[in-house]
Amino acid sequence: MKQLKLCESEYHLASIVWENEPLGSGELVKLCQKVLGWKKSTTYTVLKKLCQREILKNENTTVTSLIKREQVQKFKSEEFINSTFNGSLPKFITAFMNNKKLSTKEAEELKNLIDSYKEK
Repeated sequence: MKQLKLCESEYHLASIVWENEPLGSGELVKLCQKVLGWKKSTTYTVLKKLCQREILKNENTTVTSLIKREQVQKFKSEEFINSTFNGSLPKFITAFMNNKKLSTKEAEELKNLIDSYKEK
């Protein structure tokens, strides 16, 4: 699923779309100028790439997503854990926590989350 690998600029533009969709392409240009400091040509270049890769759709000057943020985040997270921690979620959590403490509520939430994904 290499198509879900977004560079930083692609992810920023897609995030603007995810947060505001559906939106007109003119409004997207204005938001990208305001939020990212981009020129119109930059916005349309990145938008075109994302449309060609079927991440976004620009139909009748209305921009919407074909791939949801959660799908990209899942891909990016899995790719990071696989490449950095050899696919080990426990190694990732250990490195992430690095002497941090969880509140009782946070620990309980994580325990419940883990329990919901256990094999039966």
